[in-house]
Amino acid sequence: MENLQLAARIRAFRKLKGYTQQQLASKMGISLAILGEIERGNRYVDDQILNKISEVLDISIHELMNISS
Repeated sequence: MENLQLAARIRAFRKLKGYTQQQLASKMGISLAILGEIERGNRYVDDQILNKISEVLDISIHELMNISS
């Protein structure tokens, strides 16, 4: 998936779930700056971060990445 599309989906799900960037970053154990870079598409999202995002937001990775199962 293109990085900018994934970034937009992460941001959209964060907002849908009612988290601020600060709240999500805190729950994930990363800095606000790193989450900001992720949501702008300026930072590569590895599997570990993807798993943490899906866990905290309570959505599947497939849903986050918009993959049909």
